[in-house]
Amino acid sequence: MPESTDEQPAGLLARLAAMPNDSVGKMLLVTIVLSLVCSVLVSSAAVLLKPMQIRNVELARKERILEVAGLMEPGSSIEEMFQGVQVRLVELDSGRFSDAFDAATFNQQIAARNPATSRELPPWEDIAGIRRRADFAPVFLVEADGRIDTIVLPVHGYGLWSTMFGFLALSGDGSEVRGLTFYQHAETPGLGGEIENPRWLNRWPGRRVFGPDGEVRLQVVRGSVDPASEWAEWSVDGLSGATLTADGVSNMVQFWLGDQGFGPFLANLKEGGA
Repeated sequence: MPESTDEQPAGLLARLAAMPNDSVGKMLLVTIVLSLVCSVLVSSAAVLLKPMQIRNVELARKERILEVAGLMEPGSSIEEMFQGVQVRLVELDSGRFSDAFDAATFNQQIAARNPATSRELPPWEDIAGIRRRADFAPVFLVEADGRIDTIVLPVHGYGLWSTMFGFLALSGDGSEVRGLTFYQHAETPGLGGEIENPRWLNRWPGRRVFGPDGEVRLQVVRGSVDPASEWAEWSVDGLSGATLTADGVSNMVQFWLGDQGFGPFLANLKEGGA
């Protein structure tokens, strides 16, 4: 009479246990079984935790926007505070608001990789080193007394080793910097990584953006700003030992505030609407 199927697994385990520990077959079998079990556990954890990871990334992003806009209050709910921020989508070439996509979920990085929603930048335009620019970008607006008080713009550009992603906050008329923050980069810790140093970031608020003839003057200088310089209002101290990263930040802000970035949008706002 054949053995029952219930006894077969037990028989296999018994034969496996009876094999010598230094048996090649036993070592291979144990390795395969452990690999399969670990793969299943890791895959299951990744699938189960992915929604939580996405939510945490989104919350961290909103927190940075609130911080750079001067709205962050310790202990308060990020989601509740973010309700005071209006998210709009801008078509960059025209500088006009657009309903082509949902501004709240629009991913500018993904759009920049899609030829249907982006364009390749020629070298003479690509001072930020980003190669492709999405056709649309979200902007974050904070109103006070019925008027736009703060504008937060997503910006990115290449430094020494990596593309730096951050948010630049401007006054409601786009003429003055309210703040700058970075949320993703791979610059050298202690050197280019100082772009996250609060002491350096605190040098940005109050800097002017445009010169008398409307050109973008905001820049990071090499060394320290000379208070007597005619460019002092538009200049931020450089980063010691990280000249290329500082130049990258300077090129980044000039690109995104210029004609290929949010320049048309800021011009439309200044004229009374976008």
